[in-house]
Amino acid sequence: MSNTRQSATLLISAPDKKGLVAALANFLMTYNANIMHADQHQDTSENLFLMRIQWELDGFTLPMEDFAAAFQPIAAEHNMTWKVSLSSRKPRMAIFVSKYEHCLVDLLHRWRIGELNCDIPLVIANHEDCRRLVEFNGIPFHVVPVTRDNKAEAEAEQFRLLEEAGVDFIVLARYMQVLSGEFVKRYPDRVINIHHSFLPAFDGAKPYHRAFARGVKLIGATSHYVTEDLDEGPIIEQEVTRISHRDDVEDLIQKGRDLEKVVLSRAVRWHVDDRILSYSNKTVVFD
Repeated sequence: MSNTRQSATLLISAPDKKGLVAALANFLMTYNANIMHADQHQDTSENLFLMRIQWELDGFTLPMEDFAAAFQPIAAEHNMTWKVSLSSRKPRMAIFVSKYEHCLVDLLHRWRIGELNCDIPLVIANHEDCRRLVEFNGIPFHVVPVTRDNKAEAEAEQFRLLEEAGVDFIVLARYMQVLSGEFVKRYPDRVINIHHSFLPAFDGAKPYHRAFARGVKLIGATSHYVTEDLDEGPIIEQEVTRISHRDDVEDLIQKGRDLEKVVLSRAVRWHVDDRILSYSNKTVVFD
């Protein structure tokens, strides 16, 4: 959950060197910032410094509309890549879904009770199955059928809907279609997917059946940012559970659904709360 006090959050990455923390702290203190949370990580293999700072806006003397101009000299001096966000602005999340509804139901429930501090301006599906559920929650539901022959036209319609709704990021809640490279390029590190963790051993259709036949003892779920390499994007969260010889295929599927819901909701919450930095096809998730 986001803090109820109005705050700003700064995510930065930069080549690692001495003085970065001091430069950031001194800049914020110049404007009387009350730092609420600060977390950092050094990746020595990449010579990279990564940090998340959240500060209270009450008493902060730099108007946030002037923040970029004031901070840019510091960023340029240290070759920083950075992003700042405000707790007062809820990110706008679009959900893509097909027929499986377990992840969708979980996300809508968490959103409705305030666990996900975002807005959901629309849900896009390639089937009608989830319409009643979505519209019950007061969210516009759009069906964009996708076939092998109309993929470009379907994505053009999806782009139109997303842009019209001012969407910031997209969650694939068991959306059973492959996004094109052009789609992914439009939303870098802004499309979150969920899938079972049998890949690459059990890819394709009926992975739980094949895992059952192989006698697996662990099953899992993985949530990640989508890249052009499909399911090989930067991993945000994973979870596993043990399988007994007494479990049949339906048990595996049920346990898999439970894992998928939890793992996806964590990834979405961390993204909404600006806790993730992605680099070199991996992520840092700040506490």
